[in-house]
Amino acid sequence: MIVDIATYAGCLLLLLGALFSLVAAIGVVRLPDLFTRMHAASKAGAVGGGLVLLAVALLCFDVGVAMRAIIGVVFLLLTTPVSAHLLAKASYRTSGQYRVNMVVDELKSKSSQNHRA
Repeated sequence: MIVDIATYAGCLLLLLGALFSLVAAIGVVRLPDLFTRMHAASKAGAVGGGLVLLAVALLCFDVGVAMRAIIGVVFLLLTTPVSAHLLAKASYRTSGQYRVNMVVDELKSKSSQNHRA
């Protein structure tokens, strides 16, 4: 009984993770500029990968594998937003071609002050 429920829940998590990963891949291909592509890849990709790892943790029925999968989820959720932020900030500072699509540029005054110092 419990094994059947865990199997169905794991399959549901796996399907949801695959769906989020698909949405992230479509977003990377279809979105117009670097920043929105990076947003799609970091948000939906982290959620999709995390759900797949949770499905592995639920379906493996081994404590060691489940703990590694849960640690992987925590690592993924901690590092993906930080790396996306750093990549976006580096791209903003090094390349001016992506700034034409911005409606509001909140970093414009801050980046010009940083370059003068």
